[in-house]
Formats: sequence, C-alpha cells, structure tokens
Amino acid sequence: MAHNSYFVGSEDEAVVIDPRRDYDVYIDLARREEVKIKYVFETHRNEDYAIGSTELFNLAGAEIFHGPGLNWGYGNTLHDGEVFHIGGLKITALHTPGHTDESMSYILADLSSSEEPVMVFTGDALFVGDVGRIDLYGPEEAPRLAAALYDSIFNRILPLGDGVILCPAHGAGSVCGGNISDRDESAIGIERTQNPVLQLKNREDFIEHKVSEHHERPPYFLQMEKYNLEGPPLLGRLPNPPPLTPVEFKEEMERGAVVVDARTPPAFGGAHIKGSYSIWLEGLPAYAGWVLSYEKPILLVLECSDHLDKAVRYLVRLGYDNITGYLRRGIEAWYDSGFKIEYMGLSSVHELKQRLDRGEDVLVLDVRDENEWKEGHIKGALHIYLGQLESRLIEIPRDRPITIVCNVGHRASLAASILLRAGYPNVCCDVLGSTRAWRASKFPMAKE
Repeated sequence: MAHNSYFVGSEDEAVVIDPRRDYDVYIDLARREEVKIKYVFETHRNEDYAIGSTELFNLAGAEIFHGPGLNWGYGNTLHDGEVFHIGGLKITALHTPGHTDESMSYILADLSSSEEPVMVFTGDALFVGDVGRIDLYGPEEAPRLAAALYDSIFNRILPLGDGVILCPAHGAGSVCGGNISDRDESAIGIERTQNPVLQLKNREDFIEHKVSEHHERPPYFLQMEKYNLEGPPLLGRLPNPPPLTPVEFKEEMERGAVVVDARTPPAFGGAHIKGSYSIWLEGLPAYAGWVLSYEKPILLVLECSDHLDKAVRYLVRLGYDNITGYLRRGIEAWYDSGFKIEYMGLSSVHELKQRLDRGEDVLVLDVRDENEWKEGHIKGALHIYLGQLESRLIEIPRDRPITIVCNVGHRASLAASILLRAGYPNVCCDVLGSTRAWRASKFPMAKE
C-alpha cells in the first residue's frame, strides 16, 4: 500500500500521524525513547488501509483528531488553524480538501529555533512527484474536488516555504496517486519546480488534467471507508494463525475457507492446491482486496514459515482478521500426504512469440491496468484489468488456450488462478517476464 506513517517526539511527548493498524512499531518507539504518545492525527478517512488510531487510543490513551465534514464514530473533529504542542514543537492543523473534503495537513514548527514551519504532513494532497486522486466521490464530483485540491496546494501548502520538508501519506506504488516518485524525501521547493503536476500552474489546466486521469478503485475500499469512519474492530494483538496439518487444512477448506497461495508464480505454477488464489507475498497489499471476501476465513500457503508475520500484517491492514491457519511444511506436506495438486504451465516470451508467428489459436489475455495497456501491448491481445477479471469472465472464451501476460508475470499468476477457480480448462501458461521481457526482446508492441 506504500503507506507512510510518522512518529514525532519532543521532550517526553509524541504524536503519531496516520498510524497503521499493526501498531506495535509505535509502542516500541515510545518505549525506546521514553515518551508518551499524546495525540494521533489523521490526514483523512483513508480508503486503502485500516487506520490504527483506535488501537493507540486503547493502548496508550492517545487522543485522536481528524478533519471536518464526516460523522466520525470516534475521536475529535478538528478546525482549520487549531494548534497543539508536543514538548518543544508546535503542530498546526491545515484544512486541505481535494483528495477528500475532510483532508487535513499538519504543519510542524520547532519552537527552539523559530515559529516558522519545518515540516508539513500533507496526507494525500501532495506527494513526491504527484498529487492525490480526486475521483473517489464519482465523476460528477471530480471537477469540484480537483478545484479544491488546486487551491489547497497552490494557496495553502506551497506558500509555507520552499525549505519546508514534505511528508506525504504514501510513496511509490500507492493507488492514491498515479505516478508517485520512488524517492521518499522531498521539500516544497523541490516539488514546486520538479513535480510534473505542479507545472500546471493554470487552475483550469490543473483541473482538466486531474479529471482526465484514470485510477482503479478496488472493491475493498468500501470496507476501509466504513472501518475508518466508525473505527476498525480492535485487534488488541496480531492474529496468530496456527500451523495446520494437510488433513486439518483440508477440513478448513471443506468448511468454506479460502486458500491464498503467497508463493512466487513459478512455485505456484509447478504445484498448488486446487481452488487457491495465487497472490505472491508482496502482492497481498495491492491485490488481496480485489478477490478476497470479508465473510470467509483465510488459509495461507507460504514459501516458508518465516513469511507468516508479514502475510498476517499485510492482511490485517486490509481488515482481513479471520486467518484460520497456514499449511505446515508448505505445499510439500500437501502432496506428501497424497492429496491432489493442480499445476499451470509456464512459458517464455520467445515461446509465445513463436506460437503467435505460427498462427496458433491462442488467446493472449493482458491483465494490466488501462494506463499500462495504452503504453503498448501485444497485438491482438484481449485486455481485461486483473481487478475486474472475476466480474468479466463471460468475455473470455472457454474453448481456446489462454496465455496470460501482465508487466512481469506476478499479476498474470493471480489471473490464471482466478480462471482455474472458475473452471477454465485451457489456461495453458503464465508468461514469465511478460511485457517487460517482450519489450526487452524487441518484439513489436501495438498502441491504441
């Protein structure tokens, strides 16, 4: 999710901005630095992860604050210009709507030197190399939000000063922006001169650019919005899924649990449990929310047991708390027990190119997003974005061999697992390297 949270301390007090739900990192920092977490500041009602504010209120007594305009089920509503003191620091609330109406930024000043701003925590208003998306309320509201975002950035944030350090709520890879930089560090002056969107200094041009953007919106956003308005269920501690024998694992499957195979695509292709989703470990934050239900328990197949903690953290940040267990000793234990496995063929771009050149009846399914597709694709490919695949299966023929591509092959493996779950008989391969390898081999790309 490329989520950035911030822990700021001075003297014996601290504040956390946009805390993640697995809160132990903040408790550990507070203990190490011998400070009390006094406040939690939220920049907005986050859509892409469950906030950890109520956990810190429950554990540390931290007072929670968030922006105006929503009927919050917890915490306190801020007003523009409210001031808070943390030791020798001053934090000023700055209302910066645009990404959402209640969006807030927080200005930090170090009173030991001056009253002038040192840092600004901008939430999803201003990122490194990009600005926040404005489509969350629907297309009819997008122009209004784009105008509000322009005013927030150009009239409220940029005037704070070029030397002010920028602390956004997301980095590269977040779905809350379109092209956030890989570089995490920045300052207002750097963004003023180098951020491509901020070069659109004309208000109308800025609005037109923002309204024309295309962003995917995962279905789990609705659950996150509900959780973050009312307060997510308290964890107390992270779930501790037990290791399950193959027999126990199979029994949980028969009771309705969904299997998530978090191994790499080649490992999944070689052998996997029938009906499982292939979501590689680092893909869980981005893609679990597209396919997993909040109503069904989750079972995990892992590359090794050391991956359990990370998998659990990724899932609970999305609100998936019902993790029943993981397969002890992994897929090897499954087939050693004599249980059936399924496999999926893997191929290279060279093999795919040869098949297409021979005129074989193979359907190339491209599951990248709209922007990636427009940059170039294999001629004749069928384009369906991965997140929409389960709802658009009717568009995919069952009587043709299907080869799936994405950017490097990871999303293609998830797409293949979706088709296999739906009973498609001719999912012949996931192309390793996918379009990146296709380009590197200098094979032709079409544009539309």
